[in-house]
Amino acid sequence: MLTSVDTDLIRAFADPLRLQIVALLAHETLCTTHLVEETCARQTNLSNHLKVLRDAGVVDTEPCGRFTYYKLRPEVIEAVAGSFSGLAATARATAAADKKRACP
Repeated sequence: MLTSVDTDLIRAFADPLRLQIVALLAHETLCTTHLVEETCARQTNLSNHLKVLRDAGVVDTEPCGRFTYYKLRPEVIEAVAGSFSGLAATARATAAADKKRACP
């Protein structure tokens, strides 16, 4: 079963722009300026989405002069993937056992 932490993480991935940011950061560490160029999003909108990802623990920040770089935390992605893998395994076992609750 998913915990509240997992639910918060899943919400962080639920927005298409945040998912795009995560995909970009999987390939390299980028600053906000790079992310604006890559996503064509407005800087303020992008900053709001990066805050959600930061608060969920999906990305880390690294100040570099007047820029802030963002990098993905792969262990967080692995934790979410593990939760979904566990759900898939449970669903397979349930289907194999033809387990269903009787109606009242």
